[in-house]
Amino acid sequence: MDEMEEELKCPVCGSFFREPIILPCSHNICLACARNILVQTPDAESPRSSRASGSGVSDYDYLDLDKMSLYSEADSGYGSYGGFVSAPTTPCQKSPNGVRVFPPAAPQPAPQQHLLPQPGSLPPIPRNSCITCPQCHRSLILDERGLRGFAKNRVLEGVVDRYQQSKAAALKCQLCEKSPKEATVMCEQCDVFYCDPCRLRCHPPRGPLAKHRLVPPAQGRISRRASPRKTSTCTEHELENLSMYCVQCKMPVCYQCLEEGKHGTHEVKALGAMWKLHKGQLSQALNGLSDRATEAKEFLIQLRNMVQHIQENGVEFEACLVAQCDALIDALNRRKAQLLARVNKEHEHKLKVVRDQISHCTVKLRQTTGLMEYCLEVIKENDPSGFLQISDALIRRVHVTEGQWGKGTLTPRMNSDFDLTLDSGPLLQTIHQLDFVQMKVPAAPMLQLEECCTQNNSATLSWKQPPLTTIAVEGYILELDDGNMGPFREVYVGTETICTVDGLHFNSTYKSRVKAFNGSGVGQYSKTLIMQTSETGLPPCDIQSIGTVAWFTFDPASAHQDIILSNDNLTVSCNSYDDRVVMGNSAFSRGVHYWEMTVDRYDNHPDPAFGIARGDVLKDVMLGKDDKAWAMYVDNNRSWFMHNNSHTNSLFSVCRTDGGIGKGATIGILLDFTRGILIFLINDEQQGPVAFEALEGVYYPAISLNRNVQITLHTGLPIPDFYTAGEADPTGSVC
Repeated sequence: MDEMEEELKCPVCGSFFREPIILPCSHNICLACARNILVQTPDAESPRSSRASGSGVSDYDYLDLDKMSLYSEADSGYGSYGGFVSAPTTPCQKSPNGVRVFPPAAPQPAPQQHLLPQPGSLPPIPRNSCITCPQCHRSLILDERGLRGFAKNRVLEGVVDRYQQSKAAALKCQLCEKSPKEATVMCEQCDVFYCDPCRLRCHPPRGPLAKHRLVPPAQGRISRRASPRKTSTCTEHELENLSMYCVQCKMPVCYQCLEEGKHGTHEVKALGAMWKLHKGQLSQALNGLSDRATEAKEFLIQLRNMVQHIQENGVEFEACLVAQCDALIDALNRRKAQLLARVNKEHEHKLKVVRDQISHCTVKLRQTTGLMEYCLEVIKENDPSGFLQISDALIRRVHVTEGQWGKGTLTPRMNSDFDLTLDSGPLLQTIHQLDFVQMKVPAAPMLQLEECCTQNNSATLSWKQPPLTTIAVEGYILELDDGNMGPFREVYVGTETICTVDGLHFNSTYKSRVKAFNGSGVGQYSKTLIMQTSETGLPPCDIQSIGTVAWFTFDPASAHQDIILSNDNLTVSCNSYDDRVVMGNSAFSRGVHYWEMTVDRYDNHPDPAFGIARGDVLKDVMLGKDDKAWAMYVDNNRSWFMHNNSHTNSLFSVCRTDGGIGKGATIGILLDFTRGILIFLINDEQQGPVAFEALEGVYYPAISLNRNVQITLHTGLPIPDFYTAGEADPTGSVC
C-alpha cells in the first residue's frame, strides 16, 4: 500500500487529504486548501473580455482563467467549463508536491455584524471568487454557494482514514491478562485480536473454530473499523438523500432535483444499479491496468538485469581494453629492444672500424718514425763511399713510405654520427587516433512472423534487427532449402528487409532463415521459419499423375505499360497496335498445371499469343519472338507454335494448324512438368500436336495482345479429362 500514498495527498499542502472536495475536472483538493487558493476578480471585469497577457512580469507564471458556472445549460446542477475569460494577473506559487497554486486572496474589509457567519458554518466567499485546479490549471468562478457547491469525496476520505489506521501502532492481544503482547492475528468471526500463545490456547484450529477466518491484525483492524456505508445527501437539498444518477450530467441526484425538472429530459437510473455498473467498469479497467503493471514489473526486472549485465560487461570490457593496451605496450617494448639492438650493432661497427684504423695508422707511424730516425743517423755519417752505397736504397724507401701515406690514408673511414632517424610520427598519429569502433558482427535478425506468408508457390519473408542494437548492418542474406529437406541456398542478398521468392514448388514445405553482415563479418542466423506453399486439390498420391490446382492472376508489375488490367487483374486488354506482354503472378516448376483464357473482345482479326515465359522475357514483342517464351499465336483461321522466332515444332516440324478463334472462344494451356511438354486447346479440343517438349525450370503463364483484344483468365481448373485418360494426341492436325 505504500505506493498508494501519493494518491492520498493533497496537491496543495502535500499532506493527506482532509475533507476533500471534488472539482469539476475530477481532481481533489482539501477544503481548507481550496479556500487558501481562491482569487477574487474585480466586479467590473467583463465575463467576455480578452485574454490577459501578463506582459511585463517575467518571474511568475500566469494562467488564463476560464469561467465555469456551477449550473450547466440544462440546469443539471453540475458545473461544466465554458469560454475563457481573463482573471487578475496573480502570480502563482509552488506547492510541496511541485504543482503551481494561487496564493490566498487579499484580505477583505471586516463584515458588518449582521453579516457574520453562524457558528459551525463556512465563512462567506467573496463575490466573483475564482479557483484554479492546481493540477490541470482549469479555472472557474464560483457562484453564490461558494465551495459548498462542490461534492465531498467521502470515498477518498474513507480510504485516507483506513490507510492512516493501517500505519498506526501495532495492536495488542485482547486476551493477555498482564502485559498484553502484540497481536499476530484477528478472527473475523470472533472479532478478537490474538497473540500466538492465546490463539493456540483459546482459539485452536479444530472443531467449529476450524472454519473461522484468521487475518493479519492490520487487515482485521480495517474491516473492524470500517463504518457502514453512509447515506449521502444532495448538495442542493441537504435534507434529501441521493437515490438516483443522471447519466447525462454524470452525477447523483435526489427526488426533489427530479421534481424540480432540472433533469427532466435526462436519462436517470437507480443509484445502486449505476454504483454496481461503474464498479464493474472500474474492475474491468483495472484488469487492463493490472496487465500493464505486470508488464512494467517484468520490464523493471529486465532493466535491473540489464544493470547487472552492463556492470559485468563493463568490467569485462575494461579488462579487455587493459589487455589490448598492454599488448600494444608489449609490442612497443619489443620493437624498442629491436631498435636498440640495431643501434648497438651500428655503434660496435663504428668503433671497430675506427679502432682498426687507429691500430693500422699506429703501426705505419711507428715504421715511418723509425725510418726517419734511421735516415737522420745515416746523414750524420762522414764516410762518403759508405753513404753512397746505401743512399739510393734509403731514398727509394723514403719515397715508398711517403707514398703509403697518400690520399685517403689520413681520412677517417667512419663518420662519428649515427645515420639513423626514428620515424615515430605515423605511430604517434595512430596512437592519437586510437579509438573505439564498431567491429562486431551484426546480431541475428528477427523474422516478423505477422508479415511472412505464402501465396500459391510464392513466399514472402520479412525481418528486422533486434531492438536496441547499435551495430551497423550493410546487408542481409536470405536462404531457403529446396523444399525437400535439402541444403540451404542463397536466394537474396541486399539491404532490403522484405523479400518475395517466386517459382517455388507447390505443396512443399520450405525452411528459411536470414543473417546480417557488415565489414566485420557475417552474423548469426535467425530462427528457422517453416513455410508451406499452396496445397493441391488432390490426394498426395495423385499429384504427379493428375495435376496441381493453382490460382493466380495477371501481374501488373510484369505488364508492359500499354497493358490495361481490370476485374481484379483477371481481365487484360491492349489498345496498342504493337504486341505487348503480361505474365501471371505465379511461377511453376513441377507438377501438371492447366488454365484457360476466354476471348471477350476480338475485332479486325488480330493474332494474340498464349503460352509460358521466363521472368526476363521481352515485353514489347509478340510472345515467342525471343528465346524466353514458348507460345501459340492464333488468328481467326489458324494457329502457329513459336519459340525464339521460329515456327518449327521440335517433334513433328509443324508450322501451323487449322482452327482459329473469335469472340467467346476459350484457349486452354496445359503444362506438364512430369513429361516436360506444353499442349494448347481451343474450345476444349487439342490444337495441333504437342507444342513443345523438354521443358524444365521455372515458367510463368504469359500472353501478348494488341489491337484492342480483351482476354479473361480462369485458374484453379482441374486437368482436362482427355489428358488424364491418356487420350492426348501427339500428332494433332497438320496442314
